[in-house]
Amino acid sequence: MRKVEVVPYENHWAEKFQKEAKRLKEAMPEHVKVHHIGSTSVPGLAAKPIIDMIMEVTNIDKVDSWNDCFVELGYTPKGENGISGRRFFVHGTEEKRSYHLHIYETGNQEIMRHLSFRDYMMEHCEEAEAYATLKQELAKQFTYDIDQYIEGKDAFVRDREQRAIEWMKKR
Repeated sequence: MRKVEVVPYENHWAEKFQKEAKRLKEAMPEHVKVHHIGSTSVPGLAAKPIIDMIMEVTNIDKVDSWNDCFVELGYTPKGENGISGRRFFVHGTEEKRSYHLHIYETGNQEIMRHLSFRDYMMEHCEEAEAYATLKQELAKQFTYDIDQYIEGKDAFVRDREQRAIEWMKKR
């Protein structure tokens, strides 16, 4: 059973992302973009210590043929994993994951949603602090129930995603 652990921001997360993004780009059979997303991408934001990344590809259907490459890099393919148009990979064990890799075709709205949320949180410290507090409280309440933890964040995240998308449109 995976423990829900939210820790204070760690400065090495950005460097960890950079190294892994470089390793992924070098191993892919075509040019890809890799973005750092999620709470570990927001300086100062408490997070589960798992680096979330989005990889943009030109054709999502090609990604399935790359699974052996991802396995060689230590990733476990999870297919769409509940989100149509996505390929999802985890790195590490079920109990101790280190990376989550979400792959979308360039232009997929999920990319903009994630990047908008990240940038909004970076620019709105009070929102990031409120989010950190919520996550820490939920992690204490649902230490061994990741589904309840995620459900507890849902309304906050959806609201801030809407604000973030509107904010990005005005920039």
